[in-house]
Amino acid sequence: MIRNPTPERISLLTTLVLTLIFSVFLFIFKVPFLNFLISLFSFGSLTFIIILYGLEVFIYRKIKLIYKTIHRFKISKFKPENFMADINIDPIKRVNEEVIQWAYDQKQEIIQLKAMESYRKDFLGNVSHELKTPIFNIQGYIETLLEGAINDPEVNISFLNKAASSAERLNTLVNDLLEISKLESGNLEMNFATFDICEITKDVFDVYTQHAEKRNIKLKIKEGCDRPFIVLADKNRIRQVLNNLIANAINYGKENGITTLGFYDMDKNILIEVSDNGEGIEPEHLPRLFERFYRTDRSRSRNSGGTGLGLSIVKHIIEAHHQTINVRSTVGEGTTFGFTLKKG
Repeated sequence: MIRNPTPERISLLTTLVLTLIFSVFLFIFKVPFLNFLISLFSFGSLTFIIILYGLEVFIYRKIKLIYKTIHRFKISKFKPENFMADINIDPIKRVNEEVIQWAYDQKQEIIQLKAMESYRKDFLGNVSHELKTPIFNIQGYIETLLEGAINDPEVNISFLNKAASSAERLNTLVNDLLEISKLESGNLEMNFATFDICEITKDVFDVYTQHAEKRNIKLKIKEGCDRPFIVLADKNRIRQVLNNLIANAINYGKENGITTLGFYDMDKNILIEVSDNGEGIEPEHLPRLFERFYRTDRSRSRNSGGTGLGLSIVKHIIEAHHQTINVRSTVGEGTTFGFTLKKG
């Protein structure tokens, strides 16, 4: 018998059966002028049923088998037991759904590929530009010295210091790129331990005291937070996070301002916030702050010595701890970066 009949097939077969019954009825009662037509129609109907059955057995069911096999290939790893196809389905509707889904997936993949291509071009352009600047500076200083400035005691030391500074900037950029590569590839080793995040913050404050004094910026821990807060994290990596965020707060805070660190007990986590009272950041820039090389003020960022990778590195380190980082800012009032760490 024909398996899994569709409503259309049932309707067609029912019509044929009723027609045959009616034909037999006319034949029994010997209606002469219809005998020929009845015989012809009966033969055609029987032939149609045989052909339909043949299509079902030799074509339709085999299409189901092929469809199921292809479908299993798409969704499963290659195992022989995955290809015992269930032929008791109607593949026509499923094929239509699969085609629609395939078209949608292809469209989304194309969109993603275009976005990745655009990102790749932007990234390569940014890297080339960032590398070109210090290389060009070093080349210029050395060429000037070679052309005779090396003999001028008032110029040679100055130019050598500037070349050294540019070389240091180039080295920092390359190291940051390598760091990003490690973080994104997942090859970064994390050494978790318990430590006092407040104590680490004071150590970082000591490192940046002189830098802060140049801009008359005071570094302080928020009132009520100057006590131990024990976290479970990679100590060196979190020190790197604090270095980036505190340096960023000093560079973008206003002169005669203040950079504040606050710690908050959030049940299973500790929230760490780094705040400045600088100019703030326009709302449209906030979603992109953690992108590589993204700068709200390009000239000022370069003058401050930043590579444009610091916040991206910070984000990757925090995410490697399975935690989150966010930013909020009000123009004219300041900016706060906040991230969480697991309580130790």
